[in-house]
Amino acid sequence: MPPLIHIIDDDALLREALRGLFRSADYETMDHASIEGFLAADRPNRPGCVIVDVRLPDGNGLDLLNRMSALGMSQPVLVMTGYGDIPMSVRAMKAGAADFLTKPIRDRDLFDAALAAVAADQERWAVEEALLDLQRLYGGLTARERQVVDLVALGRLNKQIAGDLSLSESTVKTHRRSAMRKLKARTVADLVRMADRLKAGV
Repeated sequence: MPPLIHIIDDDALLREALRGLFRSADYETMDHASIEGFLAADRPNRPGCVIVDVRLPDGNGLDLLNRMSALGMSQPVLVMTGYGDIPMSVRAMKAGAADFLTKPIRDRDLFDAALAAVAADQERWAVEEALLDLQRLYGGLTARERQVVDLVALGRLNKQIAGDLSLSESTVKTHRRSAMRKLKARTVADLVRMADRLKAGV
């Protein structure tokens, strides 16, 4: 499905122009006249970015970033600013904005900035999806297989794991092979990396 770009600006003509710019490149857009309108909208959950004017009647770009963070929303945010609002935009960058662009903004510059933001969000989605898949696979392990995986990740040898769990070494090997098959780990090194990712949550 195409990326979704949210446009937040109280200028209806600007929103219309930006819709046309991005739809011409097969991006889908949703536009909002205010921060509250954006936050209250039924937003599809998929990769994209948010483009917001630094100053709106109900807040500014920094307010939006803070509220998105509080709500666990992690889409990249591009802040559009007038020359006199650059200090505000610098604060927004420090608060996590992906980029800020000073008006008047060339279509090419805005499009390139949005393209980079969307690519970063698509990468974030891919990482999160891979972790969710790994968590699902890990959830399919038996309790004993999980114990073996966790101990392998700590660098314990089969003989040591057998002693830790009061099992025979051959039984430990059987559990390890079964866990590797279920997790689709080709090598012990893969298994260790997977366990580390599960522990770190990344």
